[in-house]
Amino acid sequence: MIFVTSNQHKYDEISSIMEKGGFKVQWRKMKYQEIQADTTEEVSLDSAKKLAPLLGEEFFLEDTGLYIAALNGFPGPYSSYVQDTIGNPGILRLIDGLNRKAFFLTVITFYDGTGFHQFSGRLDGSLAREIAGKGGFGYDPIFIPEGESLTLGQLPVFTKNSISHRRRAVTAFMEFLSESGHIDSADD
Repeated sequence: MIFVTSNQHKYDEISSIMEKGGFKVQWRKMKYQEIQADTTEEVSLDSAKKLAPLLGEEFFLEDTGLYIAALNGFPGPYSSYVQDTIGNPGILRLIDGLNRKAFFLTVITFYDGTGFHQFSGRLDGSLAREIAGKGGFGYDPIFIPEGESLTLGQLPVFTKNSISHRRRAVTAFMEFLSESGHIDSADD
């Protein structure tokens, strides 16, 4: 199964989860232009539609957004841009004194050679008061999952990968692959 991303961290996390589920993942390291859209689903689908004619074979990609309640869901589908411009310190300044509830939403779009299928995973939680932890990437050092006292950046990789938004999206994707006969088992 080909996973298109330029992000080593995303590849490592998703391939680890899928390989434990019995699926081989091949990394197609590609940068591609993403549209600015109102939803993570739109961004993921548009990217897949643009890449399908270029790749000419089955593949999947993913897009993730951090949605902050006090900011009406911002940065949402603009999360990558916001991370690159103001980073975690900027986000923490923006929500100082505000409701810290937030969630991650990951959307995987799979192109099966004829059409597109989407799978999502959501992780609810809140934003920490300060950056904590060196694990993970992106917003992980400021996001505390519901039911946890540590940020994703502080949690062991195994724990993070067992509860993450990506794990939830990948699980739905693997169930679809198994049920629809798109098996690319690691044993093949």
